[in-house]
Amino acid sequence: MKFSIGGSLKLAFRPWVEGLENIPAEGAAILASNHLSFSDSFFLPAVLDRKVTFIAKAEYFTSPGVKGRLTAAFFKGVGQLPVDRSGARGAGEAAVKSGIEVIERGELFGIYPEGTRSPDGRLYRGKPGGLARVALATGAPVIPVAMIDTEKIQPPGKVVPRLMRPGIRIGKPLDFSRYHGMEHDRFILRSVTDEVMYEIMKLSGQEYVDIYATAAKRQIAEEKAAAEKAAKEAAKAEKAERNDAQ
Repeated sequence: MKFSIGGSLKLAFRPWVEGLENIPAEGAAILASNHLSFSDSFFLPAVLDRKVTFIAKAEYFTSPGVKGRLTAAFFKGVGQLPVDRSGARGAGEAAVKSGIEVIERGELFGIYPEGTRSPDGRLYRGKPGGLARVALATGAPVIPVAMIDTEKIQPPGKVVPRLMRPGIRIGKPLDFSRYHGMEHDRFILRSVTDEVMYEIMKLSGQEYVDIYATAAKRQIAEEKAAAEKAAKEAAKAEKAERNDAQ
């Protein structure tokens, strides 16, 4: 299924790619990417000859009905692993465990250090959990990846994608073996994560924002709700003025 989906994506969208030579022909590696769109997990594997395993919400694999079964089959077919995200700590531990298992099999493990999609196309602070812990526990090289323009193809909330060319830039592998076994040192985890995010920023050209994307989404939602409330109150006041004038 991976090859049929990948072939269809390449034919329809013709993604351009730079740095393919940085992907090892064999052996384990971690692909750390920015996250602009739901489709990122499909475009990156589509341009590679090797399988990439990402983690995905468990709900994608457990939804009832025919649609649920088809969704589960699709995600399994493209190499995604279900992770129960009920509870932040449980989700983090499950992601780390899954990542280590993929690396120990000598495969490619894909992860989004931001933890969620960017709400506005900017690059947000990486979470010092899954990425750094898997890298330090296994000694696997980390390959920074930048997805380009995928948010324009399928913005959050949009089902039907636009036909346009996305891009993918793959950076040189980063070696963190000097920190091997220090995956429980929070200062080392922060340092490793920040180094990877810096490389992603250089590849993507995105503006960097030193807060978590989850916090940015919450702030955007609060501002939207406040603006809607203010608009309703203004409309209500204007209506009251018209009634008084009559």
